[in-house]
Amino acid sequence: VQLQAFGGGTAQAGGSLRISCTDPWGTFNNNGVGWFRQPPGKEREFVASIGWNGRYTYYTDAVKGRFTISRDNAKNTVYLQMNSLNPEDTAIYYCAKNIRAVGSTNRAEYRNWGQGTEVTVSS
Repeated sequence: VQLQAFGGGTAQAGGSLRISCTDPWGTFNNNGVGWFRQPPGKEREFVASIGWNGRYTYYTDAVKGRFTISRDNAKNTVYLQMNSLNPEDTAIYYCAKNIRAVGSTNRAEYRNWGQGTEVTVSS
């Protein structure tokens, strides 16, 4: 069962976007969920994660203070609000379900990767 990421698009530097990750089958409400991204020509990297109850959030240093992860379990959806975007944020963003109830930075703990949503930030 793949998660579904959507909401990507193009923004100018300094702008904002909100991307979403849904689980139509409602299987991740007891799990942590993470966002990762893969910039062009680079490896996939951790961005943010959130625990099953909306607590225990983690962010990579590059997005702290600019991105906010949240979730609405009634809608089976996790959000990533991205503010003050810069061209270095350009990437395909993926969401995945953690095998545990809390999120983590460890990619090996994630399953059910979605297809990704593309974010492009122009200068």
